[in-house]
Amino acid sequence: MCYEMKAGIVATMSTPTVSSPAPSRPATRPARRPLPWRARFAFLSLIWGFSFLFMKVGTEGFAPFQVTLGRLLFGTAVLAVAMATKRERLPRGARTWGHLAVAGFFLNALPFSLFAYSELTIPSTLAGICNATSPLWGMVLSLVALSEDRPTRLRVAGLGLGFLGVLTVLGAWQGFHGLDARGTGMALLASLSYPVGWIYVRRTLAGSRESHLSLTGGQLLLATVQLAVVTPLFTSLPGHLPVVPLLAIAALGALGTGFAMLVQYGLVAEVGPTTAQMVTYFVPIIATAAGVAVLGEHLTWSTPVGAVIVLAGAALTQARPRQRGSLARPVAVGESGADRNAPAVKN
Repeated sequence: MCYEMKAGIVATMSTPTVSSPAPSRPATRPARRPLPWRARFAFLSLIWGFSFLFMKVGTEGFAPFQVTLGRLLFGTAVLAVAMATKRERLPRGARTWGHLAVAGFFLNALPFSLFAYSELTIPSTLAGICNATSPLWGMVLSLVALSEDRPTRLRVAGLGLGFLGVLTVLGAWQGFHGLDARGTGMALLASLSYPVGWIYVRRTLAGSRESHLSLTGGQLLLATVQLAVVTPLFTSLPGHLPVVPLLAIAALGALGTGFAMLVQYGLVAEVGPTTAQMVTYFVPIIATAAGVAVLGEHLTWSTPVGAVIVLAGAALTQARPRQRGSLARPVAVGESGADRNAPAVKN
């Protein structure tokens, strides 16, 4: 998730002025240029798409709560290093920490755990596609919770098309034959949890003076604490540490949660939230390809067809009429130029 982007984060420009010659200074090494944004965009798509594969592999050696706890531990460690490097501090104020605890629950602890549990009984491909329904849930909730959001015919059509795609993926005409209802329900509930968290953040933290890195670091820290309390109550210590599942959890947390957040912030600052949030539409495609190619998961015709319909519907729900002569306000976490409840960090 991305917190409110300050104007200075996007770009800072100054008008050159004429002044007296400055004393000569020792030559300094030029700053290293980051990778082209398209390369970082592709990396983000890949790592978030493979997150569902990593979860599947992780649950083969550890309980779902343990997978989620490990994921949060590795992700928090990455952000802690980034904060130390940039000399950022954790947020201050009990009220801010209270809001971050709620955000950490709905945007990290709850959906991460639900996805991990769902993949005990459903393929990672189906979990990845269920994840793509977040914009659909977001539109429904925003119409109820956000008074400034007004439905349009195009967005309502997108909503109907998106849920038609969900029914196609699930094979509704076959009576959902062979479908694990509990696992699928958990994956859909996880996708619903994200927009609940986005709306809460928009109402409580979007105008915070803290940096986005500081807020996200605090959020992940609190989500980690929540899982650290819950996990021992429902799981027991594993007798051994299988290497492959452990590596999958490390990759899921360090890359898919921690490092991916840092990459996303850079993308938003460089190319804007509208372009950056388009990564969401590549995630289910990569998740499906990874599940089939690496894990050998079975794929019927209805899965890719339904996924395309879901993505088309989700794209339509983001459509907004352009307002002439108006200045865009700052973008908050989970917001984009097309839809201020569009998904951001969630894998």
